Amino acid sequence: MIRGILIGVLSLGVIGTAYWGYQEHQEKNAILINAENNYQRAFHDLTYEIDLLNDKIGTTLAMNSDKSLSPALAEVWRITSEAHNDVGQLPLTLLPFNKTEEFLAKIGDFSYRTAVRNLNDNPLSDEEFATLETLYEQSGEIQNELRNVQHLVIENNLRWMDVELALATNKEPVDNTIIDGFKTVEKNVEGYEETNVNNTSFLTIQKKINNLENLKGNKITENEASKIAKKYTGENDVKKMRVTKNGDGAKYPFYSVSMILNDGAEASMDITEVGGYPIWYINTREIKEQQISLNEGIENVKKFLKERDFENLELFESAQFENTGVLSFVTVIDGIRIYPNSIKMKVALDNGQVIGFTGDDYLRNNKERTVAKPVLSKEEAKEYINKKVEIMEDRLAVIVNDLNEEVLCYEFLGVLGNDTYRIFINSESGIEEKVEKLQNAEPIYNDVL
Repeated sequence: MIRGILIGVLSLGVIGTAYWGYQEHQEKNAILINAENNYQRAFHDLTYEIDLLNDKIGTTLAMNSDKSLSPALAEVWRITSEAHNDVGQLPLTLLPFNKTEEFLAKIGDFSYRTAVRNLNDNPLSDEEFATLETLYEQSGEIQNELRNVQHLVIENNLRWMDVELALATNKEPVDNTIIDGFKTVEKNVEGYEETNVNNTSFLTIQKKINNLENLKGNKITENEASKIAKKYTGENDVKKMRVTKNGDGAKYPFYSVSMILNDGAEASMDITEVGGYPIWYINTREIKEQQISLNEGIENVKKFLKERDFENLELFESAQFENTGVLSFVTVIDGIRIYPNSIKMKVALDNGQVIGFTGDDYLRNNKERTVAKPVLSKEEAKEYINKKVEIMEDRLAVIVNDLNEEVLCYEFLGVLGNDTYRIFINSESGIEEKVEKLQNAEPIYNDVL
């Protein structure tokens, strides 16, 4: 009897110890996972901030007015502060990284001191412009190194906890990609010549309006909404459809259409109740191997838009991501681009089918408008552009400025060094309204065997 009781007590003790050990193990794993997630977030945020920093510095090189340059340099200062914060959250206390942090501090100091002074009375000197060019080049090198490390981290599913352990124990593996990558960054920064710094995304041109007050036409029924959806998907391609009315009682209600297609793919679409205008459409089917070129896909999209009564549209931007083309169109009136009236499209390059459409900006801003004649001539407007920028193209365009006002501008496409910029000069005042650095081709990274 006593023996049985003792066995029972011991069994309970063993079970309790095992459960306690299991709980300890689970809590330890939870802490490790949380730390790893924080490290990963900080690292990817740092890579993003350096990307953004390089773009912002590059943008300042093409600016020529204190109105644009001061806020841009202030933004550079803000980004360097964010990058500093991200570095501080990584387990690099035992890894020499002071030169890189010092470099970020120099960029921040230069940009802040320059941004807060009156650039109209005291513009950038040739020496300061040369400093900006140097900082731009050097930040680009850091950007490329961090992107390469990021690629390898994602490709090989590397863990930052291994880095922390290796640094803490001085047992660095033969191939610790993260440590080697950061050492390369530090070595490159250390090799920079002393920079004199003793002394600032997709073009935001769409007007943000929270309604669709420009819509015209009669209210449509659910049945009419389904017919409109079939015009975008294909009359004979829909196997099953469901239409739901949204926004009852709202000023601008719409219909949501969900479809199952004959090939098994799903498609969705929102259509305004007033006028039956498409707000957005997406087909989620799998894109197969590319069979047509991007240019052929563009021609298919142009035909698609024309058949659905979208007129006076001109291709603004195009890009290819794997087997899909992403296109942006804007309205053109009398040769003037109306950028607020924009439509974005996706086309599959396996058969040229339109698989995505976003028209909310177009619906918000498609209205009768009178475009005033420019006060400045094209040559006069050019005088407001940085002399170092080589102008390649020009046109008139309507954009939305920082005050949310539509303004007529001269749009100049120019080159500075290896970068291309889009610069908008107010056709009345000569103010540099916007400067955009166009994206260069993405580098291709080699995998490590």
